[in-house]
Amino acid sequence: MEMHPNKRQGWSFFLYLCMCGAVCESFLYIMPEEKKPSSLVANVLKDLKVDVKELTARGGRLVSKSTKQYFQLDPHSGNVLLKDRIDREALCGQKDPCVLLSEIVLENPLQVHRMEVEIQDVNDNSPQFSKKEFLLEIPEQTPLNTRFPLERAKDADRGENTVQNYILSSDDHFRLDVQSHGDGSKYAELVLEKELDREENAQSFLILSAIDGGTPKRTGTAKIIIHVLDNNDNVPQFHQSLYKVKVMENSQPSTLVAKVEATDRDFGSNADIMYSFGEVPENVLRFFKLNKQTGELIVAGTIDYEEDKNYAMDIKATDGGGLSAHCKVIVEVEDRNDNAPEVTVTSITSPFPEDSPQDTVAAVFSVTDQDSGDNGRTSCSIEANLPFMLKASENNYYQLVTQQPLDRERVSEYNITITATDKGSPRLTSTRIINIQISDVNDNSPIFEKSSYEMQLQENNIPGLLIGLVHAKDLDMEQNAKLTYSLLPGKVSDQPVSSYVSINSETGNLYAIRSLDYEQVKDFQVTVRAVDSGSPPLSSEVMVRLVVMDENDNAPFILYPLQNGTSPSNDLVPRGAEAGYLVTKVVAVDRDSGQNSWLSYELLKATEPGLFSVGAQNGEVKTMRPINKRDSFKQKLIIGVRDNGHPSQSTSATLSILLVDGFSDPYMKIVDTPKEEVVEEEDRNLTMYLVICLAAISFVFLISVVVFIAIKIQKRRKFIESSALNFPLGPNFPENCGDADDGSLSRAYNYEVCLAGGSLNSEFKFLRPVFPVFSLGPVQNQGDSRTSSHHTEDQIRCQVRRIDLT
Repeated sequence: MEMHPNKRQGWSFFLYLCMCGAVCESFLYIMPEEKKPSSLVANVLKDLKVDVKELTARGGRLVSKSTKQYFQLDPHSGNVLLKDRIDREALCGQKDPCVLLSEIVLENPLQVHRMEVEIQDVNDNSPQFSKKEFLLEIPEQTPLNTRFPLERAKDADRGENTVQNYILSSDDHFRLDVQSHGDGSKYAELVLEKELDREENAQSFLILSAIDGGTPKRTGTAKIIIHVLDNNDNVPQFHQSLYKVKVMENSQPSTLVAKVEATDRDFGSNADIMYSFGEVPENVLRFFKLNKQTGELIVAGTIDYEEDKNYAMDIKATDGGGLSAHCKVIVEVEDRNDNAPEVTVTSITSPFPEDSPQDTVAAVFSVTDQDSGDNGRTSCSIEANLPFMLKASENNYYQLVTQQPLDRERVSEYNITITATDKGSPRLTSTRIINIQISDVNDNSPIFEKSSYEMQLQENNIPGLLIGLVHAKDLDMEQNAKLTYSLLPGKVSDQPVSSYVSINSETGNLYAIRSLDYEQVKDFQVTVRAVDSGSPPLSSEVMVRLVVMDENDNAPFILYPLQNGTSPSNDLVPRGAEAGYLVTKVVAVDRDSGQNSWLSYELLKATEPGLFSVGAQNGEVKTMRPINKRDSFKQKLIIGVRDNGHPSQSTSATLSILLVDGFSDPYMKIVDTPKEEVVEEEDRNLTMYLVICLAAISFVFLISVVVFIAIKIQKRRKFIESSALNFPLGPNFPENCGDADDGSLSRAYNYEVCLAGGSLNSEFKFLRPVFPVFSLGPVQNQGDSRTSSHHTEDQIRCQVRRIDLT
């Protein structure tokens, strides 16, 4: 039964601590190596002096002192058995004796017995030499009885099982002498008994055997090869005295050119031949390299056929004894197509006139190729669709001549690519570009950028103002393309065109000489001529239309009614006319054009602002409401007429309108009776009355405001009374009492003031909402109805209807 290693070590330590209580005995057993596992080593019952029961009862076990457990104890029989096969050579090597230590442990009482097992060697290994073959080189002049020590064979076994003897195969020239060292080991020596002759036998083969002393005996062998070294008595010999070889130019480095070979009948170092160059030119050493051992001639540099076509060299072969021989090598270089043709320009005409006739020579060049044969034959070509062609001459010369007319304006220069190709394999090509500039002749007329020009000029322009630019191009160049501009004679409104515009002869800029009026000249045409400076000069013409743009420089003109300073006519309107009644129409015109002549009408001032209206587009004067009896008999309208220019201009027309009950002749006479003096006196009196009324109303208004504020603060109730005043009027004249419209403010108040006729046109009209007239009597709400009052020549009674200041 095996014990766990840790537990076994613990027991061992415990046993050593308790050695004082144990009796140790040592047992020695001997067994051979290579026994099979489970083989019996020994029975320990007799040596332990116990029987099987006691061995079992006392827990007998075997503890190994080595790292590996080779033995095991059977507690039921007391036999020590082999656990694994034992190889003595692997276990102990050359150590002798080879002993394995173990301990037999018994408990109750504790006893430890030392067990030693000596492993005996068996002849299980054969002698072995370090190599299978041994080479000996012996000169043929070696003296007799010369000894040559041989290598010893090794045997892993010990004692009699190691090497005990050596045996040599039979040979006429050698014998074997076996000797012993002081430790008893054997060694062998080879002894020369007969002179060696390399010419008779240059090599011998011997078999050396090593035999051990075991049972059965084991043997190891090795082959001994003897080379007989020769004396240097032969000169090297080349297989050929002359070598002729060919090599392609531009061959890659290390390319094999030739291999020279020499032999020597001698042997060994005397037959070792070294190759070298003899007296050779420097270029040979630059382009070729010779292998000293093999005699191979290889390429070392770039070989160029065009530089050297062949090379001659002397090669020497020398053996190990210093004897030498010579041979000659001639290397012929084969041409390779490695040179592209070269194009050399001899002459070239540039610039080349564009009017040159056909077959004119433009350039002369030659083509050369350094290669030979087909590699040096060339052909030459240029691109298609060119106005040039090639003509071949002798000695590879070519002429470039014209085959079509030239046009510099279409193509100003030619970059002609000349392609030269040889006939080698593969073909090589080279190109050369020839630049030919085409010189100009005056063969193109000036061309204007446009077929005709139209320019615009604002009227009332500043004299000398730039109008525009005409520009022409000439496809020619330099002097032939230098243009001069001029105006051809012409008429504008029976005056020469040169009095209206001028042109800059170099730039083509057109300038206005005078200030133009659109209302006089709306457009006109001039003819511009462009002339180049060639010889003869060429020219072309173009028409330029100048359009004068209108400016809003004319105010509208009133055609009707006439505004000639005399007393204007009066338009009659019946008092029964309804709203929309056409009274008259204002007719105006504007000398400008376009939007500058678009007119609009507006009512600037009227006796009764809400009575008449004017059509903004047509100037028609219509009534806005029915005419009532309170409307003034005479109405005066001021109508403004404005154009749509920027800035706009305007004028005004004054209309006199009479409101009549009918159109009978007696009434018309009465209407025409009032004179201008009566009207003027009436206006002056009315102004005085208005000033008096304004002062009274202002005083009453201030008192009313103070009373109103006091009542509001003390009683917080609303109360106000207004009073009416009667004002005396001036001279006898028909008057009207006008009602003010009801309106609303932040504190709304409604009122009505009746004033003398014509007061609506006075400068106090805007003061009516500010200074209302208060009635002193009770106020009655009259709604929207109007109350007619009877007027006399001396006074006008006005009723103040209502004021509400809440």
